[in-house]
Amino acid sequence: MKHAYHLQVNGRDCAVEAEPRKILADVLREDCGLTGTHIGCEHGVCGACTILLDGKPVRSCLVFGIQAQGADIRTVEGLTDGDELHPLQQAFMEHHALQCGFCTPGFLMLGAALWESGAKPTEAELQALLSSNLCRCTGYGNIQKAIASALDARDQAPKRSGEGAP
Repeated sequence: MKHAYHLQVNGRDCAVEAEPRKILADVLREDCGLTGTHIGCEHGVCGACTILLDGKPVRSCLVFGIQAQGADIRTVEGLTDGDELHPLQQAFMEHHALQCGFCTPGFLMLGAALWESGAKPTEAELQALLSSNLCRCTGYGNIQKAIASALDARDQAPKRSGEGAP
């Protein structure tokens, strides 16, 4: 039996009518029309489906859509500002941190969690975080360089008066 509910995704309301057992990744793709969240293993192992749920990276294949009611959901589509790429996306291009692109949304959302939290991970901490997602094409070196570069640029950007952490 389908249930009607609403999700807040990338600052917008998404009306959903789905069975309670439908995973959030499928709800985002099929009901909200946001296909940037990729589904890989469906067991929470690969990280391709990583999104931000209340600012924390979460495997959307391990959460039922109905469980996300009331939460703030961010997907890779929510990183851009109109036609302007997020600095993480720009860094991925500049550092050649993608090939086939299947894993890229999950890595970008891991980076977005760091970006938004103001975290300054060490090289070892960033490497440990990124090892939670799988990439079969590029290896992790350029992905790590891209995220580190974007975080460095964030931390070196001049602060405007009254502006707190990035």
